[in-house]
Amino acid sequence: MDLHLTDDQRLLRDSVREFAERDLRPHVMHWDEAQHFPMDLLPVLAELGLLGIQFPDEYGGAGMSAVDYCLCIEELARVDPAIALSVAAHNGLAAAHIHMFGTATQKRRFLTPLASGQVLGAWGLTEPTAGSDAAGTRTVARRVGDDWLIDGAKTFITHGNIAGITVLMAVTDRSRGNRGISAFIVPAGTAGIRAGRKENKLGMRASETTEVILEGCRVPSDQLLGDEGQGFINTLQVLDAGRIGIAALAVGLAQGAYDAARHYAAQREQFGQPIASFQGIRWKLADLATKIQAARLLTYRAAALKDDGLRTSRESSMAKLYASEVAVRAADECVQIHGGYGFVKDYPAEKFFRDVKLLSIGEGTSEVQRLVIARQLLA
Repeated sequence: MDLHLTDDQRLLRDSVREFAERDLRPHVMHWDEAQHFPMDLLPVLAELGLLGIQFPDEYGGAGMSAVDYCLCIEELARVDPAIALSVAAHNGLAAAHIHMFGTATQKRRFLTPLASGQVLGAWGLTEPTAGSDAAGTRTVARRVGDDWLIDGAKTFITHGNIAGITVLMAVTDRSRGNRGISAFIVPAGTAGIRAGRKENKLGMRASETTEVILEGCRVPSDQLLGDEGQGFINTLQVLDAGRIGIAALAVGLAQGAYDAARHYAAQREQFGQPIASFQGIRWKLADLATKIQAARLLTYRAAALKDDGLRTSRESSMAKLYASEVAVRAADECVQIHGGYGFVKDYPAEKFFRDVKLLSIGEGTSEVQRLVIARQLLA
């Protein structure tokens, strides 16, 4: 396995890092306080190819690899995890689902505006009664002539109030359990779909999260995504790939927290010397650097396997589990090293601390990741 980045990948990494430092860092706290995704950032992200990273250029995408995708998400998350989350959700869920299971016509019609950055995508799986257990799905789609009529509600939906295209799951045959769930593409403006309550979140606040309400939402039959009854099965495949992106986000957040802690330790003086001179601080930094590198290697290995066309259920869950828990540790130590200053908004430590917890919950909790890994090990 070649662990070296190519010249093109180093250029990509440096370009995204420069963009993040220039265009994101000055606004991080403003966007966080506003709890609003900066839609004026959309054309800039699109110009850089960050809204269609892994999709073919025939659909307006950048045609990059899974490893390239990780590089992009990591560098965004190092500066602003919330913007990285929006980019990852757009690429790795809604757009990815259409790319993986859509017809050629659906890809031209719906993937193109997503990959080219004309609109943001949302992906609706979670419901008040269906989180880790998709069998609890209550949203129902029933045939009415040549259309589907969808009723129900989704919760914790990234971009639920600002998405141009939403992919959502609904029960089409209750008697078949998980194999009776289907996926549908619902463009903004479709009658019967609307955003519900916007969540007032602990962290990742610039990435907007809302309910999505469906009341008599009529969807043409040609907007059924994938085969009828295969929505949940396809969802698992989407999540296998999506978790690699969340792992990369966790690596980036951990790196950002580590960088902030190291910088502060080198500047902050106590007892006549920088606190980085003390063994207690040095060991914290050494442990973090080691764990972050291990998380990065797990993540990029999963991405490399995906690029080779191999199944990554175990590897992506391992990467997501380990990287997210390392990120939690890094954010915690970042606050600890900052001391009292880690508890105030003048320094980046407190925002990393608030943002990080989502990573061990979203796209499958740490507990679910352990179930997936164990299932793969014992199959």
